[in-house]
Amino acid sequence: MKICGPKLSLCGLIISTWGIIQLILMGICYYVQSVALAEDIFIDETETKAINDFYSAAERGYLQTAYNCWIAALFYIFTLVISGHQFYVNSRASSTM
Repeated sequence: MKICGPKLSLCGLIISTWGIIQLILMGICYYVQSVALAEDIFIDETETKAINDFYSAAERGYLQTAYNCWIAALFYIFTLVISGHQFYVNSRASSTM
């Protein structure tokens, strides 16, 4: 079933591929607790009175953000599959005419 045209499906392929690469790399950086990304994690400041609480909250924030990146990459994989299918349908339709 044809949903979108050849240009939109090709654009979806390119953007999905880039999104997968970027989000997997960002998830790896968050997983290894990159200091450069420390400003982007959520830390509840009301629960971090002691330094040990801060470190455990930072570790939880890094891990949760890494999981979020990997989940978003899975959504991009889903988009890549749909765009690839549409690109295949469009290329078959243009070759039979």
